[in-house]
Amino acid sequence: MPVILENLAWPEIAELRGKNGGLLLLPLGATEQHGPHLPVAMDTLLAEAVCHAVSDETGVPVMSALRFTSSQGHTPKWPGTFSLGHETFIATLRDIAAWAVATGWKRILFVNSHFGNDAPARVAVDQIRLTHIGKLQVGLIHVFQLTGHIRECYTSDADDLHANRAETSLMLHLHPDLVHMDRLAGADDPDRTADTVFSYPVAQTSLNGVTGTPSEATVEEGAALFAEMVATLAKKVTTATSEEPPLPREHWENISIPPHT
Repeated sequence: MPVILENLAWPEIAELRGKNGGLLLLPLGATEQHGPHLPVAMDTLLAEAVCHAVSDETGVPVMSALRFTSSQGHTPKWPGTFSLGHETFIATLRDIAAWAVATGWKRILFVNSHFGNDAPARVAVDQIRLTHIGKLQVGLIHVFQLTGHIRECYTSDADDLHANRAETSLMLHLHPDLVHMDRLAGADDPDRTADTVFSYPVAQTSLNGVTGTPSEATVEEGAALFAEMVATLAKKVTTATSEEPPLPREHWENISIPPHT
């Protein structure tokens, strides 16, 4: 069974801090439009499912997923998107990390399933690792980049992808009841960014919020993708429970980090 932190009382949680190197998994999802056929919770549902499956294998506890993150690039063109500002999202991750340190955790791994979270999450990791040097180890892993094969599956029908074949296949496997199969035939929309120089929000590149060919999605592809994600992440999480800085403490323990501005 996965160890889901929000379902436990504090005495059980207190005991968990001494196991698995004091590691926590934090799923990073999103609440944003995913075309006419997928739920707006798609990224959150995927991050949760992967983390819960990995927790079931490793015993590492999973925190409540962040459902509102960085989705501003989807604009208000399609209803269902709710986004934090970049600074708010970064501050949220910093605050969660600070509470982890204050309550006795030693490691935290952000497990992200939403492309738009990449840049602000990396900034947060950089700030957290310096603020809590020697007290908290922090990392960021994207489920869509866990292996070269997973990355290829995600981008097979679009580089600037969204709600595409891979994501739809994953939802057909995990939550088929939430996929509108009757809308798949009209959902395909090509990637229009191949030769562009500038960066554009989705409203300027997609007619319906999709980029890719979700009509080609299959349950079998989704099941295989999910299994590969879980197996790969489980190995990384196992490593993370005991990994230490490459250099011993005497080389860096007296470093003083200036406060963030």
